[in-house]
Amino acid sequence: MNQTDPNIPRWFCVRTQTKREHIAAKHLREMEEIEVFCPRIKYRKATRRGKIWWLEPLFPGYLLAKFDLFEMERTVTFCQGVRGLVRFGSEIPDVPEIFVRSLIEQVSQQAGDKNELITVAPEISVGDEVEIAHGPFQGMTGTIQAVIPATERVNVLLEFLGQLQPVNLDLFSILLPGKPFPKF
Repeated sequence: MNQTDPNIPRWFCVRTQTKREHIAAKHLREMEEIEVFCPRIKYRKATRRGKIWWLEPLFPGYLLAKFDLFEMERTVTFCQGVRGLVRFGSEIPDVPEIFVRSLIEQVSQQAGDKNELITVAPEISVGDEVEIAHGPFQGMTGTIQAVIPATERVNVLLEFLGQLQPVNLDLFSILLPGKPFPKF
């Protein structure tokens, strides 16, 4: 922690209760002396109930909060949804302002505004090599021939019985081997 002036508000990493990051963030935001950054990711996921939108924190179990440690440590620590502050022994390190501002800027650009919600969609293009994750073609590999976003389907060219066959598949039934997770 930068010891130049302990009464200046700084960013700290706050540990939250499991799956309660949004609750801790809401309660901390109600205090005007505290600035909170708790970005979340929204994406579609195939489940047994069908395709659903999934919402989870970008940093599971943590959020960032800016406050005066000397004045607000106890208030933050005992806020609903909070487990405590990240510590190394007895030291509570601050997170550099420039790092947090850079994160906020990147999330704002991706989210389109300050709502801290990033919607992630699969980045699939014609020509991508894919592997089928479920269904009768599970384990087979093929090439994307067409992406049909309105129906969340893709046309994949598979080698089947010695011939190349076009097959329409659910977008969520394929894997993109070697393709990185979308950038934020």
